[in-house]
Amino acid sequence: MKYLLGIFAILFFAYTSSSQTDIKPNKVVPSQKQLDYQSMEMVGFIHFNMNTFSDKEWGYGDESPALFDPKKLDCEQWVKAAKDAGIKELILTAKHHDGFCLWPSAYTEHSIKNSPYKNGKGDIVKEFTDACAKYGMKAGLYLSPWDRNHAGYGTPAYLTYYKNQLRELLSNYGKISEVWFDGANGGDGYYGGAKETRKIDKKSYYPWKEIQQIVYQLQPGALIFSDAGPDIHWIGNERGIAGKTFWSMLDRNRVAVGDADSDYLNTGDFYGSSWVIGQCDVSIRPGWFYHAKEDENFKTPSQLVDLYYKSVGRNAVFLLNIPPNRDGLFADKDVASMKKFREIIDKTFQDNLVSNAKVTATSIFSHSAKFSPGNITDGDLDSYWAAAGDERQASLEIAIDSAKKFDRILLQEPVRLGQRIASFDIQILRPQGWQTIASGTSIGYKRLLRITPISGSKVRINIRDANNTPALSNFGLYKAAGGDIVN
Repeated sequence: MKYLLGIFAILFFAYTSSSQTDIKPNKVVPSQKQLDYQSMEMVGFIHFNMNTFSDKEWGYGDESPALFDPKKLDCEQWVKAAKDAGIKELILTAKHHDGFCLWPSAYTEHSIKNSPYKNGKGDIVKEFTDACAKYGMKAGLYLSPWDRNHAGYGTPAYLTYYKNQLRELLSNYGKISEVWFDGANGGDGYYGGAKETRKIDKKSYYPWKEIQQIVYQLQPGALIFSDAGPDIHWIGNERGIAGKTFWSMLDRNRVAVGDADSDYLNTGDFYGSSWVIGQCDVSIRPGWFYHAKEDENFKTPSQLVDLYYKSVGRNAVFLLNIPPNRDGLFADKDVASMKKFREIIDKTFQDNLVSNAKVTATSIFSHSAKFSPGNITDGDLDSYWAAAGDERQASLEIAIDSAKKFDRILLQEPVRLGQRIASFDIQILRPQGWQTIASGTSIGYKRLLRITPISGSKVRINIRDANNTPALSNFGLYKAAGGDIVN
């Protein structure tokens, strides 16, 4: 009889361990493309175009193609430096607001084909995408919706021109992983010699749904960035900083390209009906394009580390702009700063002090081993702990080695099932009892917290509120490396 009961217990445990595939997902969840995108954590921007040679940020559109002549351009240098910094994708400004095209477009003379570069036979978009393919870097393209050179801007004729150029870029340069649209639209410009101000209705002029369909038809694997998404959205500032509370959901009826509430974009929407990843854009220099006067004014490794915590560490993606100089190369000091930044991040997070530590929880979903508390310290983003299905609060205790100090805390949710946790705190067991050392609201893909160094025998995670069954995929405690700052 005992033998039969033992067999029954084993079979029952195996059934409960395998019968539950996942907890119930939220109504709003990311696509697989979005999951893959956010896991890159860092992408790069390459602002390189006519402005590099005219020493402007926004060209007027009357600049002569004869100005554009990078003598030592090396896209492979860009890609290799970016890879050393941990960047997984680069986005090139194929056309900025001045309308100059880095590829020999069939639809305009205001392009590289009329420049001295390679005697008019060059194609920097091709050099860029070829370099990305060679070194396993994903390639994205920026095509400014505004064009201060085109005579037809503001009319239906320009929209035909714009869509034709988009088709050129997405048909002739291999796999494109991201297409980037910004909200700078309308104003003064050359406009084919008219030299006037043209205003457009930002909400109605551009046929955004048709433009998005072109992208998805020609590059089905690509994601689209704009203030309004649909896949990735601007964070609401150009300082590279997401809100301390940041949701990956938005109500897309509340946002439009070039006409969105920055505060709303900086926090996301707890009740939002669409999953749209937040992207934190910032330049390593004061300007987005290269200016020699800024050669000594670049972000230090510690400043880049700080931005990593305030972007990736707040559930967003870090977009760092690195502008090539007039030779067509990244500046040596920019490259060195990025490389040191990555060394600091890698060293800080190389050793999880609670890796495979013993974890207990106040409840477990379905009493199944699949949702074991120990999953949060196994380093696997796909495995996770979940509380009982009808609970919105829970606690987990993690045993640690009191001899080891830590000052960095990592939490990750299984975001494929939605963003769930809305409030939490972290406590450490001290001789006098439990002491709160950190607290927060949203978690999402990754939440990083910086605290004063401390040690103890146990750590407790208290989930105070959630919009569905609380779940965590990863938890870690780390000691900051030199160059990592507390802020």
